[in-house]
Amino acid sequence: MAPTVLLLHGFTNTGASWDPAVAALGERYRVLAPDIRGHGAAAEVRPVTLAAVISDLAALAPERFTLAGYSQGGRIALHVALALGPRVERLVLIGASPGIADPGERAARRAADEALAAEIEGSSIEEFATRWAATPVLAGQPREALAAAHADRLRSTPAGLAAALRGLGTGALPSLWGRLGELKMPVTLIAGERDEKFRAIGEQMAPEIPSAQLIVVAGAGHAVHLEAPAAVAAEVGKGG
Repeated sequence: MAPTVLLLHGFTNTGASWDPAVAALGERYRVLAPDIRGHGAAAEVRPVTLAAVISDLAALAPERFTLAGYSQGGRIALHVALALGPRVERLVLIGASPGIADPGERAARRAADEALAAEIEGSSIEEFATRWAATPVLAGQPREALAAAHADRLRSTPAGLAAALRGLGTGALPSLWGRLGELKMPVTLIAGERDEKFRAIGEQMAPEIPSAQLIVVAGAGHAVHLEAPAAVAAEVGKGG
């Protein structure tokens, strides 16, 4: 049986955002790339909570699998890996963070996320998709990747994305900085060369994880799986 790879998309994306990387993986793998609650086909599924999402993924995945996540999906993947333990053979995190360690900063971020969620609810999906593409961390994306990401965002709804931000946003989820040492599986951290923020976070995370390596993809920004899908597929497929 082909080894299974479970791919978790970022905020505002859907499982379809992984299509370029899936194509690069080829047919040697069974790939699962679900829409996380609040996004795409799961836009209306409630509640949008970490516990509910972990339950969804635990039911979807086989007994053993490789887990990869991008941005918000990477943060969720960390929680999944800690919850499911030995079921996760390998963990690949792209432009991801364990969250905000300082309680005051996390509370401030939660308040900011709530304000943004209210603004999303007052926008059309087209308006918000255009606004989100201008987020500084996404700057400099190649035109093709930018167009693909915009089309993918249109698969979601303002209400769904607002619920996802409230339930799964950086301010909502607890910090995992103190639990990185519990990760027993091999972990690959991927960051784009131009993504200074998450490259620095990866450099902080790697020493805290027993078996981790940091891969910096030349020329890429935050959305490495869109900008350099072959490089991401090569790392995800290692050991398969």
